[in-house]
Amino acid sequence: MTQPDNIDIRQLDQLEEFAAVVRLQREIWGYDDVELLPQRLFVVADKIGGQVLGAFDGAKMVAFCLGIPGLKAGGKYYIHSHMLGVLPEYRNTGVGRRLKLEQRLWALNHDIELIEWTFDPLQIKNAFFNIERLGVIVRRYVHNQYGTSTSVLHGGLPTDRLVPEWWIRSPRVEAVIAGHSFTGPPIEARIAIPSNINGIIETDSAQAIQIQQHIAEKFDQYFRAGLAVTGFEKTENSGTYLLSQWPSK
Repeated sequence: MTQPDNIDIRQLDQLEEFAAVVRLQREIWGYDDVELLPQRLFVVADKIGGQVLGAFDGAKMVAFCLGIPGLKAGGKYYIHSHMLGVLPEYRNTGVGRRLKLEQRLWALNHDIELIEWTFDPLQIKNAFFNIERLGVIVRRYVHNQYGTSTSVLHGGLPTDRLVPEWWIRSPRVEAVIAGHSFTGPPIEARIAIPSNINGIIETDSAQAIQIQQHIAEKFDQYFRAGLAVTGFEKTENSGTYLLSQWPSK
């Protein structure tokens, strides 16, 4: 396998490249055909001001990222980063982060300040990456956003999601990306996920649903109180969301 620094990342604009992205979805998530994003969606995203990035090891596409334009109340444009996938053998190599940083650079060059996406709050690795490696904050929890998924990675659970806000020009994000510490508001609440959550999802769906429901109640409670996720800690036994007051944007 090529070292990550030698992997080429570029914007996709060819039909055969979009077809390769569809194939990657099957390999990465194991979705049934009904849940695959079709080739024509990537074509449309490319034509209407979105962004489709591919990461290549030689001629082989090993990862991709799809961003589509969105509009907030008041007429503010942002990018919804709808999907990012990396083949299993290329995970933990930094390819995913390189795709996100390339997406950020593209957005900065187009005068966009905000990129959002969704992620499963039970997935500790994703949470740490988004919060501690990219510098997002989180103020929204969505219950069963996509309905029941056919992907074995989701374990048949409701597709509850957190919505990270990546304010790409903010001092917080600039510090985190540069590898510096950022001192934020004091921590006022914590929400812990057991470190063996994926094993629980695979072997005890009733317990997994119980954990999911418990953290959903906590997120709803704290977000209503005006708190935001501003940090994430990992220990041998758990991954913990750290919440504090955060000014409205």
